[in-house]
Amino acid sequence: MNRKLFKSLIAASAVAMICACGDDATSNNATDPILDPGAGVDNPYSSGSVTDPSNPGNTQDPGNVQNPTSSAGGTNPNSSAGITDPTSSAGGTNPTDPTNPTSSTGTDPVVSSSSGNTNPELGPDGFPTLESYGAPPAEYTKDISATAKRGWNTRYWDACKPHCSWLKESSNDTTRADTSSNEAFLADFGTARNCNIHDVEVPTFTLGDVSKAWFGYNGTRSACGDEKEKGVFTCTDMAPIAVNDTLSYAYVAGTADSKCGKCYHLQYDGHFANEMENNPPRETHKALKGKHMIVMASNIGMDVAGGNPNLPAGQFDLMVPGGGVGAFDALTTQVKKGSDFNWGAGFGGFLTECQNQLGYDATLVEYQTCIKGMCDAAFGDAGLPNLLRGCHWFADWYMAADNPTYYIEEVECPQYLIDHYMSRYNTSLENNFKKVTDWSTFKEGDVLDTLHCWKAGEAPPENGWQNPSAGCDVE
Repeated sequence: MNRKLFKSLIAASAVAMICACGDDATSNNATDPILDPGAGVDNPYSSGSVTDPSNPGNTQDPGNVQNPTSSAGGTNPNSSAGITDPTSSAGGTNPTDPTNPTSSTGTDPVVSSSSGNTNPELGPDGFPTLESYGAPPAEYTKDISATAKRGWNTRYWDACKPHCSWLKESSNDTTRADTSSNEAFLADFGTARNCNIHDVEVPTFTLGDVSKAWFGYNGTRSACGDEKEKGVFTCTDMAPIAVNDTLSYAYVAGTADSKCGKCYHLQYDGHFANEMENNPPRETHKALKGKHMIVMASNIGMDVAGGNPNLPAGQFDLMVPGGGVGAFDALTTQVKKGSDFNWGAGFGGFLTECQNQLGYDATLVEYQTCIKGMCDAAFGDAGLPNLLRGCHWFADWYMAADNPTYYIEEVECPQYLIDHYMSRYNTSLENNFKKVTDWSTFKEGDVLDTLHCWKAGEAPPENGWQNPSAGCDVE
């Protein structure tokens, strides 16, 4: 068999892109699949949608975000009790196939202890339906106000490749999945899924530019970089979803010391981050009081704030369509509406735009009507129904609450969030997927091209001679 060796080392030298809660790595986000990865530069900046209702129109710069709670003066009232919740376990598995994620065959999924249904009903997207997971555990809606710390939400949806979709790049990176072994990698739920411009899931990393001296992997490139339509985006089914009237599931960006794949129970308390005596909670915050969310960290952001004396748990930036495109917007690449379309405030999105139109003391119904009108205009004909669903969720379930506060505690992740987080292609630290520079033409059911490559010293012997260099078979 003829074999081809690459003659020159490909330098891992590209400028890191800073993205709004969905970062973009260098063009060679190279990592060794077994040894501690060290090549490439990733810049996990995010955009908080911090607004100050006492100063209409003032939004924070994501590169210089001030603490939005420095003037918060809210008390810590107990949240409303008496919510009845089912106690039976949720269930569901995530059938996988490395070359066709919608296949019902493949590797065994990671299943949380709160899951028991091993034969779930699948929806048209290949995932178990929400109903098939069964009733959520009672712990997801228990009252935690007496013991938990308080924190607050901002919001965004920039549509960039999530931070947690990249492999970790050095031993100093404690945010992303452990790459010391396949077992450790999967125990951390691996890499977060990413999708192409048509919302079709694609690998999070593939074989890189294998050279004579180097073998490794490249992260699929973010649409927030130079790739634009050719790059990858947040999968739209990571938009929030209501389980019932008092419980929802969602994904968030955490602080720089957060950990990808961790889950948290949020119990809303009817207050908000910038609260002061002359700036009390609005009708929207009060309407959210007593509701619960289980959120999973799929992004990390350097501008997502840590705690303070009033809100020691710090900030989570909630992923919600219409929440603001941030500084490095891929949403308007994915949903083309023209240069004059109103996407709302870059930091704050549709709600901030509605506040600018209606004022900061409008009624809940007025805000809901305004936001849903913007949702329909943006996503009604986009062919991406999850974006429309998540945008309406913000108005109808989340009650259009601006930077609300909550009690928070870490919990075991529900299987629904695990299934929609874990890459269905990258189920191991190693793969033989051929590098793709344009993902825009990849369709559901397409089989990935593969290569047979080897590390230095591991070439298959040919005619009694083993080449000492890294390389690949001739295509």
